[in-house]
Amino acid sequence: MASVLVTRQFRPPTETVLASLAVAACYYAVGRLGLLGRLVVEGVVVTPIWPPTGVAVAALLLLGVRVWPGIALGCFLVIASLTTPGLTTVVTVVSNTAAPLCAFLLLRRVGFRLDMARLRDGLCLVFLGGFGAMLISSTAGVGLHVATGSLERSEFWPVWLAWWAGDTMGVLLVTPLLLAFAGAIGRFRTRRWSEAVCLGVAALVIVPSAVLSPISLLFLVFPLLIWAALRFQLAGSVLCALFASVLTTFEATAGKGAFLHLSDVEIMVKLQAFNGSAALTALLLSSVITEQRATRRSVRRACEELAEVLEHLAAGEPSPSPPAAGRPSGTAGGRAVPPGERRDP
Repeated sequence: MASVLVTRQFRPPTETVLASLAVAACYYAVGRLGLLGRLVVEGVVVTPIWPPTGVAVAALLLLGVRVWPGIALGCFLVIASLTTPGLTTVVTVVSNTAAPLCAFLLLRRVGFRLDMARLRDGLCLVFLGGFGAMLISSTAGVGLHVATGSLERSEFWPVWLAWWAGDTMGVLLVTPLLLAFAGAIGRFRTRRWSEAVCLGVAALVIVPSAVLSPISLLFLVFPLLIWAALRFQLAGSVLCALFASVLTTFEATAGKGAFLHLSDVEIMVKLQAFNGSAALTALLLSSVITEQRATRRSVRRACEELAEVLEHLAAGEPSPSPPAAGRPSGTAGGRAVPPGERRDP
């Protein structure tokens, strides 16, 4: 019995440590992938999409606030892989940990649902988890460069905007995709596989054609996003948006296709405008479609229950609905008493 008690006593801390280590490993892995698409703005390396931020917010929403040490450890490992850690590393780690924590607390405060079945949930993720909370990491990170003298004050706003947009895109593109896969496993209908294959083939053809063309054809991606949102809701639309944004980011860093003969600032502005538009279209449209389908299912279920009640009433049978707190008058033991029949006490 003592061994059982000891096991139960130490199980929660062990699970917390393992969950934090898993979050740190995921943070570091996607951080290294995110650095492949980095750009240089005013001499500072920034990423148009910073996936670790989305991983951090999703981890907090799914696993709870207990895994925040894993976020801090993952951020430290990413920085250590680029440069020698110093005093400024502490500020960066703290700000990059505080921003997802702030996003988590704000979303929990407003009653955010993980299934994102309401338009309200999509708006909260955009404006609170993305636009609002990511002000912390971008302001602290760029402010640190200005304070240490590695960045001029006149260069603050361009770098700050690029930093903030990268963190925000990570939340808007990666977080909903992870939440969708965590909550939608096993719910994909088999009869949709043929359409899913057609959507995937269309994405593999349309997105590279739009991005690699020297003519600006990025608008061709949006009908694809609408198709994915209408038929596959959050998982399909966000996955298509992430694929388009990643491919566009790599072409932008190489200065090819639609980003040919553009300056660094022009590339960043055009790229972030496309990424932001694609993310908002996929996220908000899928939230609207999901909410409408949930409302339609609720109305259909209510109509079916009402039709069943009416059928029983027309046949002279008692309603199949559960009885109220008190038994209605005129019944005895759940059996209807005919008029004029006298009940024995």
